[in-house]
Amino acid sequence: MVENMQKFYGKENFKHEMEEGMIIGYYYLHTNGELIFKHGTDCVADIRESDFARACWPIDPTDRANGWSLLVEALSVGANPSRVKELAEKWHCNDDDAEKYAEVVGCELSQDGNQWCATRKDFTNLQESPAGFGDTKLEAMSELCKELGYKACKMWGSSFSELLSQTPTPKL
Repeated sequence: MVENMQKFYGKENFKHEMEEGMIIGYYYLHTNGELIFKHGTDCVADIRESDFARACWPIDPTDRANGWSLLVEALSVGANPSRVKELAEKWHCNDDDAEKYAEVVGCELSQDGNQWCATRKDFTNLQESPAGFGDTKLEAMSELCKELGYKACKMWGSSFSELLSQTPTPKL
């Protein structure tokens, strides 16, 4: 388990003495599109008050869905795609693993031609229901996140999983 968490977050950002549910730091989305990690929990006040930070995510290496949420949400609000891809590779968040995350948050993934499609579980059709498409499952979920109205926030905003579980509003 320790080895998997070290692979997921990188050895430089991991402490062996961690307890379950422990936040080790925050990633924040800089106005230039970069995702930047700050170690420790006392940095969040600086991030919240910074004009250069658009959004932030706490990092709990004992919760794999936490990393996936960061990737999906950050990509949906304009994070540098190459940085998101770099983190996804580092954390082994690939198309196979995406199925597990999608199941946990209540997202359906299916192939549509040469692209992946992400929808809510209550999907009716493309005219009435939000959907996201992408070359990877991560990209498809990110587009769905955007379609559901995810907004970059530093604290207390709706997460992708919360948006998936809300009562849908019909497309106009």
